[in-house]
Amino acid sequence: MTASYKNNLKNQMPVLIAGPTASGKSKLALSIANKSGGVIVNADSMQVYDCWQLLSARPSENDLRTATHELYGHVSFQNKYSTGHWLRDIKKILIKRQRPIIVGGTGLYFSALLNGLSEIPMISELTRTEANTLPIDRLLEELDDATKSKLDSKNRPRIQRAWEVLKETGTPLIEWQSSTPPPLFNLNEVNTILIHVDKNVLERNITNRFDKMLKNGVLEEVNAMKNGWDVNKAYTKVIGGSQLISYLEGAASLEEAREKTIIASRQYAKKQRTWFRSNMSSWKPFLA
Repeated sequence: MTASYKNNLKNQMPVLIAGPTASGKSKLALSIANKSGGVIVNADSMQVYDCWQLLSARPSENDLRTATHELYGHVSFQNKYSTGHWLRDIKKILIKRQRPIIVGGTGLYFSALLNGLSEIPMISELTRTEANTLPIDRLLEELDDATKSKLDSKNRPRIQRAWEVLKETGTPLIEWQSSTPPPLFNLNEVNTILIHVDKNVLERNITNRFDKMLKNGVLEEVNAMKNGWDVNKAYTKVIGGSQLISYLEGAASLEEAREKTIIASRQYAKKQRTWFRSNMSSWKPFLA
């Protein structure tokens, strides 16, 4: 099926591959690159960090030698890295002549690529700290009516984000969003692939992949990050990180950490599939 799909790709147009964790996205991207050329570009928010080779399931050293890969492990775990950062990084790659094969499971990256992203300034730690101390009713009360009308009154992360933007910039979030620059691609300018995997197969893939990580030394990778572990930094959101830290600190058995990691991966895959259904209904399905 992989070969037949590759034959249906529109010649030399960029390829976008999305799918849930452990669905075989990277394998498909590599197959396409080897068959018809192109540079593989990461669209996974955890695979950008330099500390997570195994735990984020980045391509192997052998895969990296087989085809050109970009935006993998290029960000220090100490640094902040947002969708805006990723969009700026990928612009530098798109000016090159090689066809991009953009692959990952972070839906917001693909949304920014195809819909544009408002260029909101970074929020300071002072503003964020203040927002964290305020109750949701107070945050809502201080928002402008236009922005407030677009928000779910019970969705604290969205409300807090709107409040932080208004506090930091003096401009309502809805005004920032209305001035969004044009997208880097239109949907009719790219080949889209949305991978679908049977639930039972996907759960088996998730389990097998994590067991392989354990055999290949993921405990050593996490142990190297244990000192100075900072839950306020994005790199610690990687699935398996906090679970294996608990084991390494003696708060859980390895089997408990393994089970919790597998469950968290399944839950994340479910969230990804829900997001893809809502936002990628026009993408071409690929049954893995």
